Amino acid sequence: MSVQPQSWPVPDPQIAAAIRTMYSGRREVPLAVRVRDRFGELFADGEFSAAFGQRGRPGWSPGRLALVTVLQKAENLTDRQAAEAVRTDLSWKYALGLDLQDPGFDHSVLSEFRSRVVTHALEEKVLDLLLAQLVQQGLLASGGKQRTDSTHVISAVRDLS
Repeated sequence: MSVQPQSWPVPDPQIAAAIRTMYSGRREVPLAVRVRDRFGELFADGEFSAAFGQRGRPGWSPGRLALVTVLQKAENLTDRQAAEAVRTDLSWKYALGLDLQDPGFDHSVLSEFRSRVVTHALEEKVLDLLLAQLVQQGLLASGGKQRTDSTHVISAVRDLS
């Protein structure tokens, strides 16, 4: 499997319009939508290129899979449920920059992605990128005495699956 790092596309206009309509009232906007609106492309593909080859059949975007993994943990979903959310949930399609016809991926892709991340010692990459964005946005102050390790997050997602 290979990866050619690319920027995430902007959310599909049809999906963006549907999201705006669905959540224009007092309903709380889903986490996936808030993440995309606030951070844009949160995890760039290039950050994970060490875990993927340069040749071979292109795989699913590792940056997007990282976001799927974060959303999966936040919503306490199994791999099958997360893959189904990518296929059917408009807020997830919006966050990932997918169009309405995008078929998503097989649930086994998430397990393979996590294995590649662990094999290439990138377990803390997602957490580091997320923390950097939170600090940059002023949502988290730097310089604290404790630091959360991402290993337990990956382990918990693996246990769910």
